[in-house]
Amino acid sequence: MKQKITELFNGRFNATPLIVRSPGRINIIGEHTDYNNGFVLPAAIDKAAYVAMSVRDDDEIHLMAADLNENFSINIQDLKPVGDISWPNFMLGAAAQFPKRGIPLIGFNAVLMSDVPMGAGLSSSAAIECATTFALNELLQTKLDRLEMVKMAQKAEH
Repeated sequence: MKQKITELFNGRFNATPLIVRSPGRINIIGEHTDYNNGFVLPAAIDKAAYVAMSVRDDDEIHLMAADLNENFSINIQDLKPVGDISWPNFMLGAAAQFPKRGIPLIGFNAVLMSDVPMGAGLSSSAAIECATTFALNELLQTKLDRLEMVKMAQKAEH
C-alpha cells in the first residue's frame, strides 16, 4: 500500500510525501470506555490507515480519501468540523489540536488510504487521527512524545 499511496500522492500533488501508518485495533475488553476514563485492553490488528503528507507554502489544507475517491480543501483560518462527511473531520480534528497547544499550523497536502473497515468496531477513525497527528508532528518538527500525540488524537475524536 505504501507504494500505491506514494504514487497517488506524487501524481496529485507533484511532491514526495512523508508516509505514516497507524493500525486499527480491537478492544479485548472495554469497548467505548476509553473516552470515558474506563479500563481497556486494546490490541493492534493487521489492518491500518496510511497517510501521505507534505507541507504547502500557503494556508490551505488539501485532503484526498483515495479509497472513497473524494477530495476536500479548507483554509486554516476556517478550520472547523465539516458537516456530514466524516473522514475530513478525523484529519481536521487532529490538525486542530496543534494550534490548541500553541503550535502554529501550516498548510499541508494529505492522501488517506485505509484497509481498516469503517463501522466495524476496529477504530478506523482513531487510526486516521493517530496517523494524521504523527505525520504533522514530524512535518512541523514539534518533537511531541507519543503519549501527548495519543492524547491529541483522543481529543480529536471528541
